[in-house]
Formats: sequence, C-alpha cells, structure tokens
Amino acid sequence: MSNASHAAQPTDHESADPAEEVTSVVPIVLPIVGAIMMFLLAFIAVSMT
Repeated sequence: MSNASHAAQPTDHESADPAEEVTSVVPIVLPIVGAIMMFLLAFIAVSMT
C-alpha cells in the first residue's frame, strides 16, 4: 500500500547542524577567552586598589 523507500534517505543537500560546527572550535576558543577574562579581572582588581 504505502511505499516507505523514500523515507529517511540521507541527501547531499542536508543543512549542517550549527551546534556541530561550533563544537569544532570550542577547544581553541575556550582557553583564549578564559585567559582574556583572567587578565581582565586581574587588571580590574589591581586598578581598584
């Protein structure tokens, strides 16, 4: 009756998952942002005294 051969077929025009694209750069960006935040907070702490 119903033809299920066309369901769930992977195609070349599928859109890329945005979360999957971001996770590839997280190991590079996260330590850099952490270092910038540490220096920024240290600068604020020193300048307040």
